[in-house]
Amino acid sequence: MELALTVVLNGLTLAALYFIVASGFSLIFGLMRTVNMAHGALYLVAGYVGYAVFEPLYDRDLWYAWYAGLLAGVVFAAVAGLVMQQVFLGWMQGQELRQALVTIGLSIIVADQLLAHFGGNPRQFFAPDAIFGSSWVPGVGRYPTFRLVQIGIALAVGIGLWLLLNRTRLGLMIRAGVDDRQMLAACGIRVPVVALAVFALGAGLAGLAGVVGSTAQPLAQGMDGRFLLISLVVVIVGGMGSIVGTAVGAILIGLAEQVGQALFPTYSVVLTFVIMVVVLALRPQGLMGRALP
Repeated sequence: MELALTVVLNGLTLAALYFIVASGFSLIFGLMRTVNMAHGALYLVAGYVGYAVFEPLYDRDLWYAWYAGLLAGVVFAAVAGLVMQQVFLGWMQGQELRQALVTIGLSIIVADQLLAHFGGNPRQFFAPDAIFGSSWVPGVGRYPTFRLVQIGIALAVGIGLWLLLNRTRLGLMIRAGVDDRQMLAACGIRVPVVALAVFALGAGLAGLAGVVGSTAQPLAQGMDGRFLLISLVVVIVGGMGSIVGTAVGAILIGLAEQVGQALFPTYSVVLTFVIMVVVLALRPQGLMGRALP
């Protein structure tokens, strides 16, 4: 019983990380219909930038090293996303293939530059003392505190995004832009500015996931491709543009991955894609997504 609960908790903590990174992808791809295949690269570059800030401060034993790395990673990813949207993607709206090719090229360039600068050795953040170590969880026993904090961060992101989209003027403009961009522009709203804000927010979430994820597991080359693929699967399963759907998709994929590794580790990856295929076959718009008119 304890093992089963540990596997479930591992699945939920993994789902929390998947939700943070996929929620940004859902905002950009699901809501703004911008194909950003460099979302994983934003995760990776935020992790390395955050680590470049974190490492010298940590060596000097400064308590705020992790927080400074987190802030640097999030801000850098948000600014990088803003530049990507303004320089490369904004004027390609509606040209999905072109956007996909451009962002794939950008992600390759970013990965090569990071490899040249940081080398191929894995890096890892160390969590602050306040969230380091282990905590007692009923039915499980001692469990890493940071992984529990990871769930709290994901809940805060989910609630914040829901409030933003459903209780603010910006959220109203974003949802209106999804349904009819031309009508929104006719109402005097500067749609490109709204798109820039959404892209920066989505990229910042990838940056947040990059530092949080690199605290729970090593940061290394290749993580960009992994988290891009995971984001795609989560958004496809949950439904494009739905924050609740992204949360449901992340929980399903996170649990499936951990249960698969516990029961049949060789084929655990297959379980993830079986879920995606079944959802696509039965409900192409995703579990919580809206069917396109």
